[in-house]
Amino acid sequence: MERPGLLEDDRKLTSLYYSGRLVGAGDPLRLATELARATSGPYVLYENNGTWSLASGSAYELVLYADTLRVRDADGWSTRSVGADPLQTVADAFSRCPIGGARAYGWAGFGLGHLLHGDPAAARGPLLHLVVPTREVRISLDAIDVRTVDAADLLLLTSAVDAAARAVPSAATPLPPPDPEHDADFYRKAVTSAVEEIRARRYQKVILSRLVPVDGDVDLVATYEAGRRANTPARSYLLDLGGLRCAGFSPETVVEVTAAGRVSTQPLAGTRARHGDPLLDTALRTELQADAKEVFEHAISVKLAFGELASLAVPGTVQVDDFMDVKERGSVQHLASRLSATLNSGRNAWDALAVLFPAITASGVPKAAACEAIERLENAPRGLYSGAVLTVDADGSMDAALVLRSVFQQEGRTWLRAGAGVVEQSTPERELEETAEKLRSISRYLHR
Repeated sequence: MERPGLLEDDRKLTSLYYSGRLVGAGDPLRLATELARATSGPYVLYENNGTWSLASGSAYELVLYADTLRVRDADGWSTRSVGADPLQTVADAFSRCPIGGARAYGWAGFGLGHLLHGDPAAARGPLLHLVVPTREVRISLDAIDVRTVDAADLLLLTSAVDAAARAVPSAATPLPPPDPEHDADFYRKAVTSAVEEIRARRYQKVILSRLVPVDGDVDLVATYEAGRRANTPARSYLLDLGGLRCAGFSPETVVEVTAAGRVSTQPLAGTRARHGDPLLDTALRTELQADAKEVFEHAISVKLAFGELASLAVPGTVQVDDFMDVKERGSVQHLASRLSATLNSGRNAWDALAVLFPAITASGVPKAAACEAIERLENAPRGLYSGAVLTVDADGSMDAALVLRSVFQQEGRTWLRAGAGVVEQSTPERELEETAEKLRSISRYLHR
């Protein structure tokens, strides 16, 4: 790897951030993972369109619960009531961050969806956790941007980047994949129940998932690097925040909002496996595009996404930019669409997140009924699974990746989770097979 070095001594005070620019990394992923390995304390590594951003430390912090928001600033923790619009309470608190040009990094758990669209009683524990970091490193092929709230720390941070670039990759031992049939009988029964409820017109679609425990001491950093080299995600992330650790390869974004108020979402629904054999994968792609069940599952997701965007947008600006394309995402390929719109006056990124979260492709249609069914039919709380890892900027922009194809660690446990969309035409065996196909996007890259 090319050794980073200061191109110019451009340290400056931008509000409370001091910054520097270094030459680009020959292998941004390698540098990002080595920096993450050397980082202690809370951090979030987030990949967005070829740039890896590593945020570490906490200068300002927000933790949302069902009825309260906890805020930590230089004076310590304080608590405020959430009120009727939880995410606007978060937005207001973030706007009061004393660090100019701040970007917050963090996660939103699936339970936030219960608070927004379903039963607040099911919204347990922390629902959203954001930090404005004390240190940031943004790594691309062209440049490495570093910034820190402490002027004296800038040279230390630059030295840390240099040391990470020089580091010799540590050896890691692959772990055997966990049992792909774990909880198979439970899952078949859950799908059967969902199909019966769909036929009774309680809802049209629900995404049901199953948890697969992982034995052994998993190295998340090595797992992330190996998995990212093999996967083709829309976004990827590696984090250690609030007692929760996670590495994953998001197939789609829940919401993207620009500073100019353009909002988009990218539903993926409808799945076939990828085996690495071009002829077989092409045949499966053709089969996917012609499968009436998969097309229906995708189409109703796009229809609901269109309606959700319309509720936020300037009339006439909602458009379908791509419809039923096929995206390759690691061990699977999906039907994929993208929709976009211009936010209406008085609406912001937090309004967009409140409407679009949780992703249709991780909950169902209609969303409130699907969230209620998930709470009843699944046998373990989802936590971060099917929530989002996100960044939020002071200029009003937001980027939120759907948390799928991930490995999770908390309180000494490690696990995977995968789901499938259930509609009236679904069969328990096929949906179970689909979860196993998706698990391979992460299970094959676990390292000790």
